[in-house]
Amino acid sequence: MAGNEQGSPQIRVVSVAYNPNDELTDMLDSLPAAVGGMAFETVVVNNGSSTPALEAARSRATVIDAAANLGYGKANNLGVRGFAGPWLLIVNPDVRFEPGSVERMVAVAANYPRAGAFGPKIMTPEGEVYPSVRQFPRLVSGTGHAIFGRVWPGNPWTTRYHANGATDSTHSVDWLSGACLLVRREAFEAVGGFDTDFFMFFEDTMLGEDLARAGWERVFVHDAVAVHDQGKSWRERPEPMMREHHESAYRYLSKVYAEPWQAPLRAAIKVGLNVRLARELRAQRA
Repeated sequence: MAGNEQGSPQIRVVSVAYNPNDELTDMLDSLPAAVGGMAFETVVVNNGSSTPALEAARSRATVIDAAANLGYGKANNLGVRGFAGPWLLIVNPDVRFEPGSVERMVAVAANYPRAGAFGPKIMTPEGEVYPSVRQFPRLVSGTGHAIFGRVWPGNPWTTRYHANGATDSTHSVDWLSGACLLVRREAFEAVGGFDTDFFMFFEDTMLGEDLARAGWERVFVHDAVAVHDQGKSWRERPEPMMREHHESAYRYLSKVYAEPWQAPLRAAIKVGLNVRLARELRAQRA
């Protein structure tokens, strides 16, 4: 495995790439300063085609060519396979770390021995805080947010959905964005990794649910910072991703409300999500 030269790696960095460009190079460039003195190794799982940036990455990362688009969760599970160190750093190629950010999360972990996942404060390239810390979606808050979040940002359902999203302190949360996630290998293995029923979207939310059921906390670290240029890999093909997002939202809520007597709830959720998708597709085409 490719990495730094500081001995047995404490961290395996895993990044799933789909036709990456310079953002992958920028992410890899930011890693040494982010981890500080910790030994790490890097694995890039190639879910798409070869690009100059991907070929250049082979000199400092182990590149696994998946030969097909496995989806986000399955590709990450492949990338972590066989690692024996304590930490996994799951990160999108379009994330750039601020110096010391990963080292800071590991330091905070000493205060949370039963925490399985840690997330940094994620910023947009424009300097705004990205909402990477959220409450588990439930029938009222999740569906209300899905239907009204874009057209009425201050609605009570979206407000509730973001209830544990304070970004000025380190605290336990429901779930953290999979764009950048430090995970204890022990915890990741205990829950079987990412749920591979999800091709893309909501696998990070489901991981939070699985960790919670297994007794592992999830912790937001406010003074560890990363910058995320969200969606750079699929910005030119938004409609398939919009459809996948809504399908994954329904799949997730179907797992939450899986009892036979909850079938009417699942039907109502599906109708609401279909209405939202149709509205967003019309807006996209316009």
